[in-house]
Amino acid sequence: MKNYIYGKNTLANALERNTTIKQVFLIGNFQDARISKLLKEKRIKTKIVSSGELNSLVGNVNHQGIIAEIEEYTYLSLKQLINKLNNKENPCIVVLDSLEDPHNLGAILRSVDAFGADGVIIGANRSVKLNGTVAKVSTGAIEFVDVAMVTNLNQAIKELKENGYWVVASDGSANLDYREVDYNMKTVLIIGSEGFGISPLLLKNSDFIVKIPMVGHVNSLNASVACALLLAQVYNKRNPL
Repeated sequence: MKNYIYGKNTLANALERNTTIKQVFLIGNFQDARISKLLKEKRIKTKIVSSGELNSLVGNVNHQGIIAEIEEYTYLSLKQLINKLNNKENPCIVVLDSLEDPHNLGAILRSVDAFGADGVIIGANRSVKLNGTVAKVSTGAIEFVDVAMVTNLNQAIKELKENGYWVVASDGSANLDYREVDYNMKTVLIIGSEGFGISPLLLKNSDFIVKIPMVGHVNSLNASVACALLLAQVYNKRNPL
């Protein structure tokens, strides 16, 4: 199966980060000085096609007249991610429990990059993987955020705790306000799936279970919004005014 990414920001970041791009498909009137320069510098094979041909590759999405065929995305192992962060003081990792919406994953990658977190862990089963939609929604953050894939999230949490991480799970049933936790520690944030939240065993193995207080008429937040609020709080705790 071929892998495609699309959109100007996504392509520009991929070109700058030396993502392995096989070829680029452009609409006839495509104009973007930054991308044109990068395509020449990287000597990327390009092909002019119609809008209909672009749509046939990725569907009726906002591709902005440019699509690239890329090598399959690669993931770190849990051990590689942990080792990469060994010398960093108080890293922050986001664990996603059975997240299925590529738009949520893309938005989370964008927040992870924006707030300076250090990586994302996803499960190999029943979880959305890195793809073109994730890349587009992340506005290029997919090129900067380390993503590890594991076969067992519970085992991954156990290994992270053995390596000195404290685990914070976000769940609406919690009594602890997410602002009460001191995040000046090696931190793992667990974000649950869109429909079912965090699995009971992951909650059981968490050190802190927190809630985001709400005063409106709805009782839950989109997974990517909840993640952004938690990451912002981690940043604020670690970087007070």
